Amino acid sequence: MAKIFCVANQKGGVGKTTTTVNLAAGLAKVGQRVLMVDLDPQGNATMGSGVDKRQLPLSVYDVLLESASIAEARAQSDKLKAGGCSYDILGSNRELAGAEVELVEVERRDRRLKSALAAVDADYDFVLIDCPPSLSMLTLNGLCSAHGVIVPMQCEYFALEGLTDLVNTIKQVKANLNPDLQLIGLLRVMFDPRITLQQQVSDQLKAHFGDKVFDTVIPRNVRLAEAPSYGVPGVVFDPSSKGAQAFVAFAQEMVQRIQKI
Repeated sequence: MAKIFCVANQKGGVGKTTTTVNLAAGLAKVGQRVLMVDLDPQGNATMGSGVDKRQLPLSVYDVLLESASIAEARAQSDKLKAGGCSYDILGSNRELAGAEVELVEVERRDRRLKSALAAVDADYDFVLIDCPPSLSMLTLNGLCSAHGVIVPMQCEYFALEGLTDLVNTIKQVKANLNPDLQLIGLLRVMFDPRITLQQQVSDQLKAHFGDKVFDTVIPRNVRLAEAPSYGVPGVVFDPSSKGAQAFVAFAQEMVQRIQKI
């Protein structure tokens, strides 16, 4: 049975997509079968996984509107295969922005993705869903499908404020729509240990959330930032970089953590 996780944060620019594609590649590298679902109309996770969003014959849009199954719409990337970290991709593009409007009046509009994922449950060990930064119908589909939420966050003051809102959202979805949903953990990203404030915020997180804070810390790393322009995750682009090694370590921590869930 696949474990389904949303990578979510209501604050933009915190590294959700970087986390999703690199965790997917890291999990594939340690032998897991992975599906990456891009729920963001910008399609950055699709492009960052080596798939051209402009050339998609079928996308997550078709799956949400039930005109295609995941088995029909999923794609693979030759770049990922060459890098030895291949995972399946359910891509997105600008069409997905229209799905918000089209889903308003349909039945089970918040559970379309959950139904589609149930059909491929046996094919994967992990499903990772890259959510847009707003609490939209798309994000709601992700949260209703998932067993848990992974929250990437920078150790900055405003990030703490946004985290409170996200935790409340998770509680509301759990109470009303998805009783299985839980906060899996907080991932500290773009971390620079030389900055005192980041250390202080990191300590506050650990004091307040305890073992919900992942042990792995993703450092601020130029190679991770460069990788999307080459259409691959940092784990494939430069496996020896500190950022890539941190994501592989995070993948191993995730495998261990889900065994306890």
